[in-house]
Amino acid sequence: MLENVHWLGHDSFRIDGSSTLYVDPWKLPAGQPPATGVLVTHEHYDHLSADDIAKVAAAGTVVVGPPAVTAAVRGLPTLTVRPGETVEVGTAMVTAVPAYNVDKFKKPGAVYHPRDEGHVGYIVEMDGLRIYHAGDTDAIPEMRDIDVDVALLPVGGTYTMTAEEAAEACTMLRAAVVVPMHFGDIVGSEADARRLKALCGIPVSILEPEKG
Repeated sequence: MLENVHWLGHDSFRIDGSSTLYVDPWKLPAGQPPATGVLVTHEHYDHLSADDIAKVAAAGTVVVGPPAVTAAVRGLPTLTVRPGETVEVGTAMVTAVPAYNVDKFKKPGAVYHPRDEGHVGYIVEMDGLRIYHAGDTDAIPEMRDIDVDVALLPVGGTYTMTAEEAAEACTMLRAAVVVPMHFGDIVGSEADARRLKALCGIPVSILEPEKG
């Protein structure tokens, strides 16, 4: 189930299959195959990286993202999505889902990822597999609607769920396996991933980041 899911570090993944999709490519290792599509969850620098998108762009590569993302992309076709919307990217159906903070405050009254800014996660359906990339989010009620084969969940805290909050998310969503992410760069460590594995009622697979 995970043989086509490649963790590229931090929040970045490559999903292989009948199409090749990247999610939030940043600090990509060398030698990555060209992209059918690039899915960007929001406009923060460690998620929307023009340099990294350029590394995997090819003829026909499309960039998918919320309005603040697609407004910033130059030189490639784009598809703008909002939570609840589905688009076709190559052979994949991609649905944007909500991603937001409820208690990660950069200063009193202001969160890092406000709900009203429209940041997203994605559900990718391709080749009979459903994969959820949660984006930068806390455990939120909308996760009760998530039913997938693979769930990619942040665990680093500060800007996203902690391991404990990710374990809470696992009590809401349905998945065959959970993969921790958003650790090892900027915030979080493998200890957070191991803590989720100890707490989560769903099987957890800790991937090694792909090297160039």
